[in-house]
Amino acid sequence: MRVAAISDIHGNLPALEAVLAEVEREKPDLTVVCGDVASGPMPSETIDLLKTLRQTRFVQGNADRGLIEEFDGKPASAMPGPFADWSAAQIDREQRDFLASFENMVAVEDVDGLGRVLFCHATPRNDTDVMTVETPLERMRAHLSGVDADVVVCGHTHMQFDRMVDKVRVVNPGSVGMTYGEPGAYWAMLGPGLTMRRTDYDREAAATRIRAKDWSGADEFARKNVISAPSIGEAMDFMRKMEAKQAGA
Repeated sequence: MRVAAISDIHGNLPALEAVLAEVEREKPDLTVVCGDVASGPMPSETIDLLKTLRQTRFVQGNADRGLIEEFDGKPASAMPGPFADWSAAQIDREQRDFLASFENMVAVEDVDGLGRVLFCHATPRNDTDVMTVETPLERMRAHLSGVDADVVVCGHTHMQFDRMVDKVRVVNPGSVGMTYGEPGAYWAMLGPGLTMRRTDYDREAAATRIRAKDWSGADEFARKNVISAPSIGEAMDFMRKMEAKQAGA
């Protein structure tokens, strides 16, 4: 069994198209999308493309949940994700229901060279807690408490990492659509073993497509998440603060 893992697309359709072209060349047995697919500049178009995929399972992320809440006119629960109000106005009921069909987690048995793999959005406990390469061991143990898997694949923090927590390997494939560090679209191939991937794409052309959207945040998204990206240092500073707040809650 070979699995492509992608996460945190955030409505960046050009980045998703580029990654899916590479995934298709890999011919995996399964693709797992670890959430936060649509909240961004091209939510409707992104959902429509994802709906066409075969041999694909979807994990619901906090931004997917937040978009559904906004669409339904319900008060936002914890960490509803970015751009929920605008994105919810761009989708229809069928697309909303597609997001609502996503699973909390996906377990895949016997991935080549890796064993049992559990796919989640943030942690196996919820869709909001932060796991990074720096998360203290005791907190990681709490996040993974009760997990029956050889590997846990998560998203949420938009940065690739690969670390061991006792006997469990924890991997983040990075973000397709809102990356940190070197611009591009990040994902991973599992089986045999595990390979982190970065897909470059025509980011100037992507920025032009995004700026064409009737959205007040389109230019900023194009400049800060496509043409360039926040640095790893900036991202880690933000994640440390978020994690400290969560640990004290």
